[in-house]
Formats: sequence, structure tokens, C-alpha cells
Amino acid sequence: MAYSAGFTPHPKVSYANAAPTGTGSEAEFLEIALVERRDPEELRARLDESMPPGLDIVEAVEARTSDFTDRLEASEWELRLDGVVPAEAERAVEAFLAAEAVEVERQTKKGLRTFDARAAVTSLTSAEEASGAGPDGRGEGACAILRLVVRHLTPAVRPDDVLSGLRATADLAPPVPAAVTRLAQGPLDEETGTVTDPLAPDRDAPLVATAPGGSA
Repeated sequence: MAYSAGFTPHPKVSYANAAPTGTGSEAEFLEIALVERRDPEELRARLDESMPPGLDIVEAVEARTSDFTDRLEASEWELRLDGVVPAEAERAVEAFLAAEAVEVERQTKKGLRTFDARAAVTSLTSAEEASGAGPDGRGEGACAILRLVVRHLTPAVRPDDVLSGLRATADLAPPVPAAVTRLAQGPLDEETGTVTDPLAPDRDAPLVATAPGGSA
């Protein structure tokens, strides 16, 4: 691994758009600078061996293009709402999407901020997971699953902001905290509204010889 110069050298590792505290993720990225070129799969395997259980390095790609962080334009999230009847979640989603703007408040380092959560949402859908629920979808096993695609704007709109928006527009209030997982992040396909693979440009770019100190 490459280290910075100066009085207190530190590893050249850059974390890109880390998930908010308290959320799960299946799509986190980091960039590591190396002193010499290494086989990406060998690097992935060695890094993965050093990780604690449940934290997996699934792929390593040699950086052949620039501005990787600029490709992270949007994230896809799954929000599991235990105790919420799917039909109620569907009505809340419809009300949220029908609104021209949904203002929410969040405490930030600069104080209480008010911003439009609706503007960042490109898609929001509801699915049903009602194992153990009664015929009407109610009961202890009732569970609604929301799928959310949100643009990376400034200030960032997080899944909890969208949940606040659902509460404001449709009085949707899950009885327990939502289980939130990021499923993907990367370029946003404007035509389909889906998040695409941010590593594809590096996979497809031709291999260019570099001097020691290149990144991977």
C-alpha cells in the first residue's frame, strides 16, 4: 500500500460516499493506492481474508479512469417496515410521489436544516412481505418493503428523510425503526431510473502501463 509523504505518513485510502450511521449496505466503495501494480483478484482475496465476518470484499478493479466519486450519482435502498400493512405503505408512497415538494427537517452540524426530500427521489415503490400476517395483511408478521432510488444532492437526502416525508404526507409511522440497506450506488440511468455499475468504465478501459505508485 502507498503512504503519503510528510512528517506523519498515512495510507492512501479514500472512502467514497459512505452509508449513513445505522444503515446496512451491500454497495460501499474505496480507492487504495499501491506502490506497484497487483493482480486485482489477488488483492481482493487478501483484503477479504483480513475482514471480520460479515464484511466482504466482493470485487477489486484496477483504476484506469479518473473521477470515480463523480460516478456515484445515486443510491438504491431497501427499507423494511416491520409492523406496517403493505396497503398502507402503498398509499403513503402514492401520496409522497404525488406531492410537488415534501419539506423535512434534520439537525446538521450547521443547525436545523429544512429541505425538499421529494426532489431527490427518482423512484419509490412498495412491495409486500406479509409472512405470519392475517388475511388482511395485518398482525405481528405484517411487513412492507420499500425500494427507493435517490439522487446524491447537496444537502444529501437520506432514507430517514424519505421516511419523515412519508410521515408528513401520509402519516405513515412504523411501530419499530425501519431496517435500511443500501443495495447499489453508481451512475443514474435517466431513462430507466436505475442505478448502474460505477466500475464498468474501469473494466472496459484499455490497460495503460503506469509507473510505481499507480492506484487500484
